Amino acid sequence: MLQKVVICGVDTAGLPKLSAKENEELMRRLKAGDECARDKFIVGNMRLVLSLVKRFWAKNANADDVFQAGCVGLIKAIDNFNLDFNVKFSTYAVPMILGEIKRYLRDGNSLRVSRSIRDTAYKILKVREGLEERDEEATIERIAAEMQVAEREVVYALDAISDPVSLYDPVYNKTGDTLTLVDQLYDESQSDEIWTERVALREAINRLTERERRILMLRYYEGKTQTEISAEVGISQAQVSRLEKTALKQIKANIS
Repeated sequence: MLQKVVICGVDTAGLPKLSAKENEELMRRLKAGDECARDKFIVGNMRLVLSLVKRFWAKNANADDVFQAGCVGLIKAIDNFNLDFNVKFSTYAVPMILGEIKRYLRDGNSLRVSRSIRDTAYKILKVREGLEERDEEATIERIAAEMQVAEREVVYALDAISDPVSLYDPVYNKTGDTLTLVDQLYDESQSDEIWTERVALREAINRLTERERRILMLRYYEGKTQTEISAEVGISQAQVSRLEKTALKQIKANIS
């Protein structure tokens, strides 16, 4: 899909730029039934569609068709937007515009999911809904048992109807600030609690003698046996064992 200035007969280089105040005023007027304001609002927000269409330049799809699909999403967003949402229109509209573009690209994809797999997937969704209505955990295992099918069939069917998403796709947020999927990810290994424990462990290790630290490094970092360590350090295996136990007790005492 080549970058174009004129898409669907629209000179994208000459699209108007509306201020936030102008957008808000036009939205109020079009919601009151002003068709002229509606047309001006649509044209004034086509730059938003264009900015999202550019994400799909590498899809080898027709630029006019993709832009048109994005405009459909824009119009749907306008029709469904409520001034009481307390959210910027662009924040609300972006997911709908992207949804229409992705739907167009998916429907035009040569890779089709068979009817039987889709039927299975819809049955799975219905079973899952039923389990949730009964306040039961809708796990893959539970759904498979309910349908009397293999778990792999449940996973395969759900994957077949799922659309891949980008971690940087925007999600709806009532505060008005745009959030992406990556903002919702949480790495438990980097939590404050884990970080504090690591600091405490490092301080406890630093309190050990140089020999004790070396034995723990050889034992738990390099994975050597006590016999191998005794040969390398030049002490008996019994001494290695005693020093290891003493060091571990000291660490435990210092971080507890």
